[in-house]
Amino acid sequence: MSLVSDSVAAPADATASPLRRLLRYEIGVIPLPYFLAIALIVFLSAHFGLLPKTMIGGLAVIMTLGMFFGQIGQRLPILREIGGGAILCLMLPSILVFHGFFGSTTIDATKMLMKDANFLYFVIASLVVGSILGMNRFILVQGMLRMFVPLLVGTLAAVTAGLLVGTLFGYSVYHTFFFIIVPIIGGGIGEGILPLSLAYSSILGGSPEQYVAQLVPAAVVGNIVAIICAGVLARLALRRPQLNGDGMLIRARDENDRFREKEEAAHGIDFRYMGAGVLVICAFFVLGGLLEKVVHIPGPVMMILVAVLFKYLQVLPARLEDGSKAFYKLVSTAFIWPVMIGLGMLYVPLDSVMKVFSVGYVAVCVAVVVAMTLAGFLIGNLLKMFPIESAIVTCCHSGLGGTGDVAILSAAGRMSLMPFAQISTRIGGASTVILATLLLGIFH
Repeated sequence: MSLVSDSVAAPADATASPLRRLLRYEIGVIPLPYFLAIALIVFLSAHFGLLPKTMIGGLAVIMTLGMFFGQIGQRLPILREIGGGAILCLMLPSILVFHGFFGSTTIDATKMLMKDANFLYFVIASLVVGSILGMNRFILVQGMLRMFVPLLVGTLAAVTAGLLVGTLFGYSVYHTFFFIIVPIIGGGIGEGILPLSLAYSSILGGSPEQYVAQLVPAAVVGNIVAIICAGVLARLALRRPQLNGDGMLIRARDENDRFREKEEAAHGIDFRYMGAGVLVICAFFVLGGLLEKVVHIPGPVMMILVAVLFKYLQVLPARLEDGSKAFYKLVSTAFIWPVMIGLGMLYVPLDSVMKVFSVGYVAVCVAVVVAMTLAGFLIGNLLKMFPIESAIVTCCHSGLGGTGDVAILSAAGRMSLMPFAQISTRIGGASTVILATLLLGIFH
């Protein structure tokens, strides 16, 4: 699903003047003059320190920049072929923050939205729960069962390739594994690097903050490589349709009619049920947090498992599932690039990345992600999954948690794979953190 219009609303006739054609041009779906007016309002408000430090102010910032940068990324040569919209929305704000382009008012408003109000988790919960409830239940369960094999093989391939390349560039096995490979496949910053920093400081001594600074760059570089891989896979899917499931993980078309995703004819959106869907999504997220206190499994993982269980047992009425799916479609269409803007501004520390930036370091990160992606591609085909989708889901194990999943799937144009991506990231990441902690205790 395209996040912005790929062209102007209607082709100008041959006699239209350049000015008329320019006025017809759209940013997203907003005519250029109107978009410029909106952008000017937001800019002046931020420049004079009058931008509200609330969700409204934060949304104004990320929506404006997201539409603009996303459209540029989708139109630039070469970059547009590898998920340019996601890459530009993630990296350009990080560069601008590093050079002090944004004032404190803009940063505070964005921080209020993304961190204090936790808008990121709301978006992720909407994508995960809405897509799970809106999927064919048989495909959902079978897909989750089958993806564990490519995930396991992909992880082993990533570790092996990373250690080999690290050795070639003079890194020790110890440093390569614990400080480059593990943070890439650890499940993101909140779920992976922060717990790892606590474990590393407990075992090795020192403060958790110093380990965060050492671990984050690998995760960021790995996530960028994963985004590029996803964009390349999306391009390959266009050239090799036999490898492409168009967002469907299992080779449903070749097996049985019950695998088929049957899209009902559109009868319009019932906004009452969409609103109810928002409540259902929030309830699943809250329930995941409650269950975390009981079973000591991370809340996001429990949210996924409970949503899958509800879908498989068909606990909810079909209209509530449809309402959740409708809201998921709204979020996946309108908020992905803006969220990437917020992540780039607040979660991608360019200075930390630059401190460790070297050819060898990047080579190890690339080897880890590419090996994992290739393994998912090859193994997926053996398990009756579409190789493109299998590779993308496996690749998400090297992303920055839920934030990375959003970026990777956005670059691939396959947000429907979010439930599988989250399983890959959450369970794969949690397993990595536990295993790395045990190994560090043995080998430090």
